Amino acid sequence: MFTFEPAPTRSAYPQPESYRSNAMSLMHEALARAQYSERLDEAEHVRRRLRHLAAAKANRRAERALSRARRLSALADLRA
Repeated sequence: MFTFEPAPTRSAYPQPESYRSNAMSLMHEALARAQYSERLDEAEHVRRRLRHLAAAKANRRAERALSRARRLSALADLRA
């Protein structure tokens, strides 16, 4: 019995096997760059948040120091 086997299909633009591995390599590099960029953005966000928290802490300390100074000033005025 005769069986028909289709001819292997060929691309209009044949590409060597190295093209696939090169394309895969480039894809992995692009992914690595994207992940690296994302980590940099996240680290910058964390740094900004830490600076904000440090500023808020310094502000609270300054407010407490001002309050203490006012109390001491009021106490000194009472004694005088």
